[in-house]
Amino acid sequence: MARDRILTGIDIGTSKITTVIASVSDEQELRVVGVSTVPSRGLRKGQIVNIEEATSAISESLDAAERMAGASVASAFILTGGNHIASLNSHGVVAVAEPDKEISENDVTRVIDAAKAISLPSSREILHIIPRGYLVDGQEGIVDPINMTGVRLEVDTHLITGGSIAIRNLYKCVEDLGVEVEGIVFGGLAAASSTLTDTEKELGVVLVDIGGGTTDVALYVDGALSYSSVIPVGAINITKDLAAGLRISLESAEKIKLALGTQPKIPVLPEENDDNRGKPKVDKSDEMDVTDLHLLEEMKTVSRKTLVEGIVKPRLNEIFSLVGLEIKKSGFGGMTPSGVVLTGGGAQTVGAVEAARRNLAMPVHIGTPKNISGLIEEIMSPAYAASVGLLLYGLKAEKRDTGSLFKSIGRMGDKNPMKGIAGKMINLIKSFLP
Repeated sequence: MARDRILTGIDIGTSKITTVIASVSDEQELRVVGVSTVPSRGLRKGQIVNIEEATSAISESLDAAERMAGASVASAFILTGGNHIASLNSHGVVAVAEPDKEISENDVTRVIDAAKAISLPSSREILHIIPRGYLVDGQEGIVDPINMTGVRLEVDTHLITGGSIAIRNLYKCVEDLGVEVEGIVFGGLAAASSTLTDTEKELGVVLVDIGGGTTDVALYVDGALSYSSVIPVGAINITKDLAAGLRISLESAEKIKLALGTQPKIPVLPEENDDNRGKPKVDKSDEMDVTDLHLLEEMKTVSRKTLVEGIVKPRLNEIFSLVGLEIKKSGFGGMTPSGVVLTGGGAQTVGAVEAARRNLAMPVHIGTPKNISGLIEEIMSPAYAASVGLLLYGLKAEKRDTGSLFKSIGRMGDKNPMKGIAGKMINLIKSFLP
């Protein structure tokens, strides 16, 4: 019996580094066989600021996942984020090579190449080229023009670009561990792969992935990604606010933040036996017991209302106000009837859904990973949406023979000496060539 293929994703985030290893069956189903999460080191706001520390943390996560899976990782898809990510929409036009015959894959490749022929600074690289829709002889709304008949072929594409230095640093960290980089994937695109349904994408939806240091925004219209951006504010800012407000360490503030999100709200009971009968009763048990959290500061209780209303809520309002500005900037604001899907670890913050509804005036719900099986107990939460989505995106990328989405990555990799296993093999073969 043939052995299942192995697919690996490494989510290198501001707060955590997660490695997920999955086997791919003949039916193209993903089954998680190894997963490991370690605290992130050497990163700030999604970008590497200390290569040695980042490489050490990635190695720690990778080794633990390999031990669980009982397999060695040779290549992996890598998640990227940070405010070096930018996007733009582009249009490409070509004449069909043989107008008396059908449109071929070569015509589609040429029109996509025409769309990405834009002027970019030398400090930026194209990460993704995503076709939004094709036009054949002026007919709009075509999803796949191959085998159709026409003379003029056009395409609307969405280009996601990243800073060359930030991406090369990611390459270096992973390839120094002997792992080949199969592709660099934008975090918002990966999270969308695991949380959004085809119906939501078709109707129009906004994905908001609140990570540790950044918030990714991905806006889908008519089934295709049409706008993406990164906001340099994330859940770590809420933790810092709590630490400053309570004058405690970041570790203690993180524990309190997580406890706020998991503890149920105390029900408001009606007043009895006085003139205010039927009116809401003032909650006298607002104090939240934190002794079980074993804080270094040895705090016993905190005021839940003060933390939620005075510290957490203002920062959430700021995050969703910035998301609203991005939606307005996209020009697709009125074309997302499916509303907002919140995901990422920050989506579990107390009051996040209510703050999003209030600031964006749209329906909001939490998105969790789908379409994956195996050892998934640890990763079936919004915090791991991008990690799971990385595998789902990688599976789709493997099915594409043209590889148009990763051509630019391949070219960028040529600029760097390949240090992975594949690079060593290529160099060995080259040494025998005349």
